[in-house]
Amino acid sequence: MIYFDNAATTKPSRAAIKNAEKFIESDYFNPSALYRGGLSCAKEISVAREGILKNLGLSTAKYELVFTSCGTESDNVAIFCANKRGVFVTDKGEHSAVFKSFTELSARKFNTHFVGLNKDGSVNTDELFEFAKNNEVGFVSIVHVNNETGAVNDIRYIADTLKKINPAIIFHSDGVQAFGKIPFSFSENIDLYSISAHKVNGLKGVGALIKKRTLHLSPLIFGGGQEGGLRSGTENVFGIKVFEFAANEHYNTLRDDFDNVREINRFIRDNLDDSIFKILSGENASPYILSVSAKGLRGEVVMHALEDLGIIVGNGSACSSRNRYSRVLEACGYDKNILDGVIRISFSSENTIEEAKEFIVKINEIVKRLKGIMG
Repeated sequence: MIYFDNAATTKPSRAAIKNAEKFIESDYFNPSALYRGGLSCAKEISVAREGILKNLGLSTAKYELVFTSCGTESDNVAIFCANKRGVFVTDKGEHSAVFKSFTELSARKFNTHFVGLNKDGSVNTDELFEFAKNNEVGFVSIVHVNNETGAVNDIRYIADTLKKINPAIIFHSDGVQAFGKIPFSFSENIDLYSISAHKVNGLKGVGALIKKRTLHLSPLIFGGGQEGGLRSGTENVFGIKVFEFAANEHYNTLRDDFDNVREINRFIRDNLDDSIFKILSGENASPYILSVSAKGLRGEVVMHALEDLGIIVGNGSACSSRNRYSRVLEACGYDKNILDGVIRISFSSENTIEEAKEFIVKINEIVKRLKGIMG
């Protein structure tokens, strides 16, 4: 099988699982328990917290990391629990975890605003900054890497500029498709940052929200007071440790992996049949995501034809796959002929150029055959 749907989920790291095995075989204690086993597990969670923050160049003196169940929960906590004033601003290209949270804010009578996109799916920063200058903005959420086109928003620059306009603005970014994949440096003006384990070869069911210590955050889930009272519920020690180990693997080889994936991405870009395919991802997009459209075909048909040959791709965000057209790509201005044919090809550090070569032969053959049948 050739697996090119890594933006949806990644294969769990065997090495990370092996390193964490003791937390389900022998050290399976409740980290809230006060005997040695429980205290040891609590310490291991703190080690994981510190390790993940260190990967981003952050210290526990200035930042906290709250473990959650997923990136979606992390986004929800940031949006609903960090601010209650001013206009809530995001863009039309956000993952549904952010977009639908803002829709819910609107339903609750909060003042919200959705900024437009550029053709590649990145946020229109001119529009964003102009709105911030002319309105009492309290909270801004801008995705780091667009999960459908791979467009990279310069969140450091965006956060710094917004804080110059109004230092009181709280800035959040969904970093799920960026963490462990693209090189970047954090900014002290980024207040909140969401990440997810299963996007970096960890396990589903674990995520985290990184926050500045000086920022007040109200809990969304109440109970036993775990995670410093910010996220009650017994922690998944095994999943958290797998997340830590998998994240370390990514950051140990991040730049080499980035270059290798970029080579795979470039090979596919250069060899897709340009009489049929339109590439939607910009040249400066994350190399881990390549969105294309098979013009005049249904993306879902191409996806299933590839699946029959043992090749797995997506047809947009896995969290929005029930919709015929991508909300994000519609906001980019594409017409229905393009929107119908969208497939998302996404990579991991485990993919190879040999897989890309086999993929190109098969996808070009398939679309030509489908064009002939449907033409």
